[in-house]
Amino acid sequence: MASMIGDTLKVSVFGESHSAAIGCSIDGMPAGVPLDLDELQRFMDRRAPGRDATATKRREADRPRFLCGVLDGHTTGAPIAAVIENSNTRSQDYDELHRVPRPGHADWPARIKYRGYNDVAGGGHFSGRLTAPLCVAGGLALQALKQKGVRIVAHIASLGPQGIADEPLNPMELDERQLDALASHKFPCIDPTAAEQMRACILDARDDLDSVGGVVECVTYGMPLGVGDPMFDGIENRIARAAFGIPAVKGVEFGAGFLAARMLGSQHNDAYRMAGGQVQPQSNNAGGILGGISTGMPIVWRMAIKPTSSIGRHQQSVDLDTGENADLVVHGRHDPCIVPRAVPVAEAVCALTLYDLLLSTNLGTNRGTGSN
Repeated sequence: MASMIGDTLKVSVFGESHSAAIGCSIDGMPAGVPLDLDELQRFMDRRAPGRDATATKRREADRPRFLCGVLDGHTTGAPIAAVIENSNTRSQDYDELHRVPRPGHADWPARIKYRGYNDVAGGGHFSGRLTAPLCVAGGLALQALKQKGVRIVAHIASLGPQGIADEPLNPMELDERQLDALASHKFPCIDPTAAEQMRACILDARDDLDSVGGVVECVTYGMPLGVGDPMFDGIENRIARAAFGIPAVKGVEFGAGFLAARMLGSQHNDAYRMAGGQVQPQSNNAGGILGGISTGMPIVWRMAIKPTSSIGRHQQSVDLDTGENADLVVHGRHDPCIVPRAVPVAEAVCALTLYDLLLSTNLGTNRGTGSN
């Protein structure tokens, strides 16, 4: 299984949804980076299960225990290892899935690939539970980037079949008002009215034994100009690869995204003007990236998340042992919508990607011409 990512900052995620513990190892984090573990825990709590009626009822503390690499509030330069104990599992709820796979889930192709040896309880290594250690690593990267003046912010851009929309994040500059609004309530929206409508949509789906999906928007402010590479190793490539490591992500776009296909070149091009002796784009349809390289503008991207595949309705499936058709009712505790809990995960993978790029640039291993 390819559960590792990064060039200079190498992160490996291990564990399964119902294993004794899940965790991560982080290699390449510089020595002497100050860490606020209380801030990290607040970040982890945003993703943790069981905190809201819109999420699964499975409740886990999601409190990481660092085994090495962190001492007296700083990184030591040695590899960092952290584990999170799984304490609230009900594996018996998944016994039937060994032979009757869930539609929309990885149960069937995983059984074929791993010849039935894979752990299906809670989704095993395919579970969104594995985004918890990803957030440990990403949370540390977020703190390291913030110390360099780089801020990463995400929210729910839209949700549900009706596309309930939040106010977009400012694509030109950091708006403290928007950050204050996101920090003022637990549901990750800027507009409180949109938040209420989204919560109602999720609860309606839950009561109907169904699920909904949505779109998360993530913006990075303060990324230096000239970081990244063309062709296959650009910022878009790297962020997209990391984002698709998040279960249920089915699409990623940057800047104007797919809307660009319906624009004229004169509309999509970001015009330039001089301001204070510096080149200043007048818009940001490029999403802060041209040719795979950062332009100095905010990096804007979005990820589309499908509805949760584990729902309480009767679904058509097959019995893989008998080779016959079968009906399935999924048991266990599942999110009617994972989008709210995916917001900090978007920030985490973005932080890991961009911090890795900055570290690679400092070491001279980035093949582009830019520097920070």
